[in-house]
Amino acid sequence: MKVSDRGQMSLPAEARHRWGITDGGTVEVFDLDGALLLVPGKSDAIRTAIRQAVRNGSYEKAVAEIDDPDLRN
Repeated sequence: MKVSDRGQMSLPAEARHRWGITDGGTVEVFDLDGALLLVPGKSDAIRTAIRQAVRNGSYEKAVAEIDDPDLRN
């Protein structure tokens, strides 16, 4: 992906189709200190994605270890 001088990026069609992102769709961007995380959907999408990724009841422990308070909420 390239970033325009206005800060705009184009998400490849394959990714848009895979994640069901249509014209005007929402994508959340999270700054992870050295990486950007793009998550389709509204702000609760990141919480859902983390819950699904962390198994064995350790979600609360994983969230407690996040240093960024904006991501910890």
